[in-house]
Amino acid sequence: MTPRKRPASTALALPDQHAGTIRQSHERCMALGLSRIERPDHAPLGRPELRLVRERHHRLHAHAAPVMEMLFGQIQGTQSMVVLCDSAGTIIHSIGDDDFLSRAAKVALQPGVNWSEPAKGTNAIGTALIEELPTLVHADEHYMHANHFLTCSAAPIVDPRGNVLGVLDVTGDHRSYHPHTMALVKLSARMIENHWLRDDHRHALRIHFHHRADFIGTLMEGILAVSPEGRVVGANRGALELLGLPGAALRRLDVQALFGLPVAALVDRFRASRAEPLATSGPQGRVFQVLARFSGPGWGGGTRAVAARGDVPVYSPADALAGAHADAPAAESVLAHAAPPASALQALLTGDAQMAALVDKLRRVLPQSVPVEQSVPVVLAGETGSGKNLLARALHQDSPRAGGPLVVLGCAAVDAQALQDAVQQAQGGTLVLDGVAELPPTLQALLLHLLQQPGCALVSTSPLPLQAGPGPQQLRGELFHRLQGLGVRLPPLRERSDLAVLARQALDALKTPDRAEPQRLSEDALALLLAHDWPGNVRQLHTVLRTAALLAGPQDTIEVEHLPDELRAPAAAPALVGGPDHRAAASLDQIEQQAMEQALQAARGNVSAAARQLGVSRNTLYRRLRWGAAAKS
Repeated sequence: MTPRKRPASTALALPDQHAGTIRQSHERCMALGLSRIERPDHAPLGRPELRLVRERHHRLHAHAAPVMEMLFGQIQGTQSMVVLCDSAGTIIHSIGDDDFLSRAAKVALQPGVNWSEPAKGTNAIGTALIEELPTLVHADEHYMHANHFLTCSAAPIVDPRGNVLGVLDVTGDHRSYHPHTMALVKLSARMIENHWLRDDHRHALRIHFHHRADFIGTLMEGILAVSPEGRVVGANRGALELLGLPGAALRRLDVQALFGLPVAALVDRFRASRAEPLATSGPQGRVFQVLARFSGPGWGGGTRAVAARGDVPVYSPADALAGAHADAPAAESVLAHAAPPASALQALLTGDAQMAALVDKLRRVLPQSVPVEQSVPVVLAGETGSGKNLLARALHQDSPRAGGPLVVLGCAAVDAQALQDAVQQAQGGTLVLDGVAELPPTLQALLLHLLQQPGCALVSTSPLPLQAGPGPQQLRGELFHRLQGLGVRLPPLRERSDLAVLARQALDALKTPDRAEPQRLSEDALALLLAHDWPGNVRQLHTVLRTAALLAGPQDTIEVEHLPDELRAPAAAPALVGGPDHRAAASLDQIEQQAMEQALQAARGNVSAAARQLGVSRNTLYRRLRWGAAAKS
């Protein structure tokens, strides 16, 4: 990212609250008798003492290290370091740019050095520990003159009971300051906290909620850990913010008091893997969208886990900053449901001939007598939102490995340790490589090595058919041939003939206990849905219907006025070379493909410029061009 210049002194340029925090910290430093001009003591702990500190905080390091790697990937080249400290301010782990390491040695950003306020004066780590709030300390805001060349952004890491575990910090040259750094640090700290909560309460009911359904599964969601009796036993930072309650007060409440539902109703509601979010009324009448996940004993007499979304995405902090989903570990293990339908694949057949042919192919590679190491790898290609991960789960449930784990690994933001853990966790079950073409080349080699003696079935998903080659979004040849067994393409929603059935199923899932019957679409509303091209596919359909159902309120019928504007006033098709006759005959795919090719030609082959002209991301344009090329061949 491009550094933004800031003045050497920022006291007047920042909000009063920040200026007050810096002033109070300086006053504490003066009261301690710290010198501003003497060089601070940067001597680290001795090896035995450092080893004890690291052993004491081994779990914090284990949760934080993968997140630190992802965070460093977002700030690499900014002359910065990512630092993890314990609750006393002692550095446990640090990684950074090579061109900053020599200078960082002067201020001792290495493990074993203490950065508490009494030791180093005003600094982001020490001040964040005292304030227990995210803290920015820039340039001469540092109390000690020796640290004026630094800019530091730190956020505390807290456990589900609100206890401070440590601090995550990005420290760099003050000239490399960027306003997004603090946001990335705060989101990364949240990611560590959410991982910690899941680990602490792996057998508890976990309630995921937000005012907006599309924010569930992001770092903005609230997560509550709940006992079988319905009592809150843990909460993440998002839950405290959304409910407006401190942790101690929240732990005195139960699910009934918070959401107006007994815990048994949530368990019953979310047994099904495709259950949609449930609208509930929270404290002070605020409406929340709620999903539940649960596993372990105490939840209906068996080990269960509810996967609350059709897809289980994994994203980096930068994706979260841009509004993408980002709250899942690099791999999430989902045990098979205790009472799955007779055939999960059969449940996906709703009258579309393409889906019927696809399911028939998949059934043929699931003979019950084939050992797991001889199973045929499957590649599911399809546009975003078309249901690839839902199909992968159905494939697992109908396989001989249904009693084993289903592990979904997001390949866009993963490190070597997470990759190894995922393969290990999937032994005896199914490993789903979500977005496998986005796996970095170095990790492709590692994955190939890990799969030499597979103990799990393999399912790969990709927006486009897999290709072998050295370029981006391609797999090295050996890995391509290892994963490419049976390849199938999920049809986009605009090509399917069962939209009306899918819409009815979605509305059935949205039925609330106060309704005798689910809401239904009027004929005109259904006609609009059938005429839309659905670029977001089934996922977009569910979002549209969820919103329309809320807008319809108590009405039994969803009318045209309850649908979004883009369905009621579709945009005109782009002009094509060749005149109106060609446009009338062209399919939607051809129109889109020709528009992209024309934009690329006008930009003289510059993909980034063409993407800006079309109003899409560079990666989206690149994928669609490749898809079109594959279709032509």
